[in-house]
Amino acid sequence: MARRLENAVSPYLRSHADNPVDWWPWGAGAFAEARRRGVPVMISIGYATCHWCHVMARETFSDPTVAEWLNDRVVSIKVDREEHPQVDAAYLAAAGAFSEQLGWPLTVFATPEGRTFYAATYLPPEPVQGIPSFRQVAEAVLEAWTERRDEVLQSAEGLQDALREATRRDAGSLPTVEQLGDAVTELIGYEDREFGGFGGAPKFPVAPVLLFLQAQGSTGDRDAAGLAQRTLERLEVSPLRDPVEGGFFRYATRRDWSEPHYERMLYDNALLLEAYARAGLEEPAAGIIDFFGSVLRVPGGLASGQDSESVLGGERSEGGYYALTAAQRAGVDPPALDDKVLTAWTGLAIGGLSVAGRRLADARSAARARALAVELAGGLLAAHRLPDDEHGRARLARASRDGRLSDAAATLEDYGDLAVGLLELAITTGEARWASVARDLVDACVVTPQDGQGSLVRPPGGDDATLVAHGLASVDDPQEGAAPSGTAALARAALVMHQLTAEPRYRSLAESLVAPLATLAVSRPIGFGATLGVAAALAQPSRQLVVVSSPGDDAHELVAHARGLDTSGTLALAVRATQATEWASAGFALLDDRTTLGARTTAYLCTDFVCRVPVTSLAELTAQE
Repeated sequence: MARRLENAVSPYLRSHADNPVDWWPWGAGAFAEARRRGVPVMISIGYATCHWCHVMARETFSDPTVAEWLNDRVVSIKVDREEHPQVDAAYLAAAGAFSEQLGWPLTVFATPEGRTFYAATYLPPEPVQGIPSFRQVAEAVLEAWTERRDEVLQSAEGLQDALREATRRDAGSLPTVEQLGDAVTELIGYEDREFGGFGGAPKFPVAPVLLFLQAQGSTGDRDAAGLAQRTLERLEVSPLRDPVEGGFFRYATRRDWSEPHYERMLYDNALLLEAYARAGLEEPAAGIIDFFGSVLRVPGGLASGQDSESVLGGERSEGGYYALTAAQRAGVDPPALDDKVLTAWTGLAIGGLSVAGRRLADARSAARARALAVELAGGLLAAHRLPDDEHGRARLARASRDGRLSDAAATLEDYGDLAVGLLELAITTGEARWASVARDLVDACVVTPQDGQGSLVRPPGGDDATLVAHGLASVDDPQEGAAPSGTAALARAALVMHQLTAEPRYRSLAESLVAPLATLAVSRPIGFGATLGVAAALAQPSRQLVVVSSPGDDAHELVAHARGLDTSGTLALAVRATQATEWASAGFALLDDRTTLGARTTAYLCTDFVCRVPVTSLAELTAQE
């Protein structure tokens, strides 16, 4: 049996390398083998910090009898959903036809052309509480393939046609201020008044929703601001937070936030860091910064997450490590890290750290956040920015581990999340170089008219090659449970780019990405937080504040005001005079002719790039606002 996974970049794939199942990695080779043998494929999708993925691996995929049975009847493909999010999204969408309870591990049976004809999540080794065993399900599915193949193929093709149709979107229109208020009202209706958060069990922090509520609250919506603040305060003291090492677990299995699933993910914590920094809640923000620096830091950046399981006293324990004090933890091995570095999630971390770096009152925490953001940005661009393509468009790698790049295609979320993170870093540091890279990333994804294909944006390397070769639905999933979609992230980056350049095309791009989702987002706000956050900014007057400081005057009241200003629809940027020149030279028109008056720190307040008389005191600026 070939050991095809042992050299994978993904720790999740490598953890299955010793299974008796004859695993193939995702790619054209597995499907070619299935066609050669005339058998279906079984696609098993999970990730390294997934508790039930570990359980199913031990119970089922490590069983020699089950493995022999599978090896005779299917070609088995193992996929890390974090390395191949497009593959995960495509098959998760198909799985929705078979079950409302979607999650991971996801087990998909598909034709040699990749069309799904059955899907399920975790399946036990023996039947339990009405749930059939993996072997029972697999036998029934493969019997259908053998005995009723024409019917199976027809059904699978029909499902794929339906998925293609479901991805079509109308142009739509942007939500009004009133409709955004309706979305807030809907979220208030979801609030758990007793324990905080949204809904019952299982309960997730849904950070994109909190960021939307903060954006809406910054424009005067007290209900939105109050809901965000209450939720963050309840989360801070809940069992979802690790008070020893900092950081938050992915979700809780109970309504009162107890009995968490103990994996700690980079994306959750990056977005929560931004939310806590914007809320002025210093302790949990500092805890996340500590968690990044002391736990998740790996060669090349930050690990994607930390496992929920550890070994204590020779026994496997889920969450036992987190019941220990700091002194007790020092004497045991911590849960393993998924030490691959992902472009998108690192971009989220850069963004969260950058916001913390300019908003936290504690000088030490703010400085640590800024320094780590700069370190991550420099390291990621050195390792993950590939040579430009033949058209001069920027290209990114999706993932790496120990400096070795994955061959997985970068996605819209990689370009969008990194662009947003770099823009936040540029605003925090005043350095135009980060914004220049962000502009390259946004421009690289814009589809020119001759490209067509019915979309506005697409990663410059194209979609996953194996999905494309099989004609499978491969679209950016617009919903955002735990993290922004690629569409929402690119829209946010494009809107900031418009504020910096005054180029209408960037605002038009943001509007065109948000408008088709507006009706769905307003009606289902819990799943579209990042989209609604951009919509909230688009609904406000476009305002810009530039403060240019004279040498040695970084502590000026105008500088502090700009760094603390956090109003949706307004871009506030504090730079030194030399930095202003660099921004202007790099093509950011907002900074054209921005100088100090009489060597005094000077503020320029603009609406739609029409600026008022420059002023040199906070009192004068306040009068203009």
